[in-house]
Amino acid sequence: MASDGQSSLKRIAIGSDHAGFDVKTHLVSMLESLGYRVEDYGTHSTDAVDYPHICASVARAVRDAKADVGIVLGGSGQGEQIAANKVRGVRAALCNDLWLAEMARSHNDANVLAMGGRVVSPELAERIVGKFLDTPFEGGRHARRVGQLGEIEAEESARRES
Repeated sequence: MASDGQSSLKRIAIGSDHAGFDVKTHLVSMLESLGYRVEDYGTHSTDAVDYPHICASVARAVRDAKADVGIVLGGSGQGEQIAANKVRGVRAALCNDLWLAEMARSHNDANVLAMGGRVVSPELAERIVGKFLDTPFEGGRHARRVGQLGEIEAEESARRES
């Protein structure tokens, strides 16, 4: 991970449900020790909690430029990814391994990372976050495709409004 400050992604919004709490707590400490500014949107214990509003808060922080990227965690990370992707402008990717984290950033310009606290260890989560933060978007043909995703999103929003 770019502990020397090379990553341009400095502000991180993070949130989890009870199943992702322990990994989230580990990541917050690790990221802050590396100089990242981390805003924790909850939960703040292992007591059972519903994740959708927490993930939406993280996603809105990214959308509103209060954070450069977001991280959401749950048991599998799947529901958390879906919840974050409901926020317009967010491209959340479920990455429970290093290759997926690299592809999410380099090909899809993902701005929210989802992981499963019951799938990855805290140590693997650190490595996945590092890969996600340190991998730049390649642009080129991938930029065209990311643009097309935005067009679909806009079309769907327009349909809902009419």
